[in-house]
Amino acid sequence: MPILTVHAGAAGFTAALLVLSLFLPGSVARAAEPFRVGEAVLEPVSFSSLPGFPGRDPAGALDAFRRSCAASPPPAAATVAGSAEDLAAACKAAAGIGPDEAPGFFRAAFDAYRVVRPADGPNPERRNGFLTGYFEPELEGALEPGPGFTAPVLARPDDLVTFGPGETRPGLDPSLRAARVAGGVIEPYPDRAAIEDGALGDRAKPILYLRDAVDLFVLQVQGSGRVRLPDGRAVRVLYDGRNGRPYTSIGKLIVTEGHLPLEGLTLARWTGWLRAHPSEARRLMRLNASYIFFRRAEIDDPALGPPGAAGVALTPGRSLAVDANLWRYGLPFWLEGRLPGAGAAESGRLVIAADTGSAIVGPARGDLYLGTGPQAGIAAGNLRDAVGFVVLLPKSRAEPRAEPRPGDAR
Repeated sequence: MPILTVHAGAAGFTAALLVLSLFLPGSVARAAEPFRVGEAVLEPVSFSSLPGFPGRDPAGALDAFRRSCAASPPPAAATVAGSAEDLAAACKAAAGIGPDEAPGFFRAAFDAYRVVRPADGPNPERRNGFLTGYFEPELEGALEPGPGFTAPVLARPDDLVTFGPGETRPGLDPSLRAARVAGGVIEPYPDRAAIEDGALGDRAKPILYLRDAVDLFVLQVQGSGRVRLPDGRAVRVLYDGRNGRPYTSIGKLIVTEGHLPLEGLTLARWTGWLRAHPSEARRLMRLNASYIFFRRAEIDDPALGPPGAAGVALTPGRSLAVDANLWRYGLPFWLEGRLPGAGAAESGRLVIAADTGSAIVGPARGDLYLGTGPQAGIAAGNLRDAVGFVVLLPKSRAEPRAEPRPGDAR
């Protein structure tokens, strides 16, 4: 039976939500076992118990959600939370929602669950997760090598085999996420140092050139960027695969070795230190075995970011990178805590899972996309905070939820 398209109008909206609840009901039967995602338990909570929900500008969250609905995301791992069918039904219901009706839509179409990591041995119960920020850098580059433009941005090699979520290959370390076939045998893809030393041969095909290896490293850490060419045009370079090797944080290496303190370790500070110490910089960057490949694209809407892993353009302050082995793209999350650009009274923000990253691992770990350029970079560098994660799962008859605790009336 098709989902009702909800139209604008206060009285009509109230009636529509009543009908919507018949199509997307949350069962009041107590679940025999709690929902679990990875190491976490999903604890049912009422929206009325979330201070500030749905936050400032819920219509912005609705726009980001509808944008995610229009995407065709890659195949998801079998372990992800959130039914694809139920999420598709919520997407259909969102099609006719007006901006003023966004709060009611999220309450009607979803159930809220706090992500809680239970006590385990010496570890106490944890109700906060960890949130960082990322951004789209703006860099200077050229389509051909020349003075001042010496660092090649490489296209995806034709022998790179990328593994899907949860996919492994016999004989390979399960942690590897890509490989290549050489002489009829599948083998690990070369690491960063080997690629820089020429291991790809004529498969190393530059799509453009950046100023130096530090700019290239920043681009690879962020996963995409805008590049300003000498003639003033701007192009976008987008993630197009990686060598599947594990990621190592250069900031952590710099701090661990005592080169810079963790306090005040901004992007400008660690990139400045790398440029001032080229020999050490090369050694440290090569300790990150992960290597990213790119493709070139035009910029369709300057207000939006590059496409995330879900296949949809990222929305500054609304698009969240999550662990794609645990969460389905398109799920809304309520982040409990002060976030960049938050007003004094803002106690949380409604965001949409739209991306992932090699360092984003676990059920209560997120990376918030903050926009393009230097100011977004500063905000991203300063965001390293403990926040609460509340996931909004689309209502479904197939997955009964536990009753809210007494006093948590909807």
